[in-house]
Amino acid sequence: MENCVLFFVKYPVEGKVKTRLAAKLGEEIVIELYKSFVLDMLSTIQQLNVPFRICFYPDSARDKVKEWLGEKYAYMSQGGSNLGDRMKNALIHTFEEGFSRAILIGSDSPDLPATFLIEALQSLESHHAVIGPSSDGGYYLIGFSQAHFLLNAFDGISWSTENVFQQTIDVLEGHSKDVHILPQWFDVDTHTDLRELIERNRNTVFNKSKTFSYLLHVEGMEVRREQKI
Repeated sequence: MENCVLFFVKYPVEGKVKTRLAAKLGEEIVIELYKSFVLDMLSTIQQLNVPFRICFYPDSARDKVKEWLGEKYAYMSQGGSNLGDRMKNALIHTFEEGFSRAILIGSDSPDLPATFLIEALQSLESHHAVIGPSSDGGYYLIGFSQAHFLLNAFDGISWSTENVFQQTIDVLEGHSKDVHILPQWFDVDTHTDLRELIERNRNTVFNKSKTFSYLLHVEGMEVRREQKI
């Protein structure tokens, strides 16, 4: 009961996931793409061999999410009126379970390296908090040790803006928290992000992923051509 990973996912329905991508690629493609994101990140989390919870949204989707991902996982509803409350409540519940350290990630970074998650958990042995900045000004990961969990870290944040990371850092440092900052990584929210995902993974193991395989199926020769550059 030392480490726990909280994996935030949405049940994929039209108009609720990757809306900016959907405007370019269409709802049907984006739903299948998002499912691939989730499965790839789930595979990454399992490499850590630590307990994890799939935190699903909306609350009413429990049965559908279990049918999608399987009964073998531990599930937790994302309770709360906004993203900040949902993250806060998930961490509260996890620490109440008895875990000493917890990190929380979303499902927007399908090629997030497992080494970043390992570094995050290890950092909490000597730091109060950990955060991973994303290239769009938000963050892809946040975590705390139980003894130094700060509820205020999720209050007054301008969610879905380029200010999220800096506002959160300001709150943490304003409460004298010793924060470990991970390397920057990338959310995939736009078609440009998607092209960059392909570009940076032409020669990595991620080109064997479900996401990459689906992109190859959907975009065909465009992906093949980039692999040869």
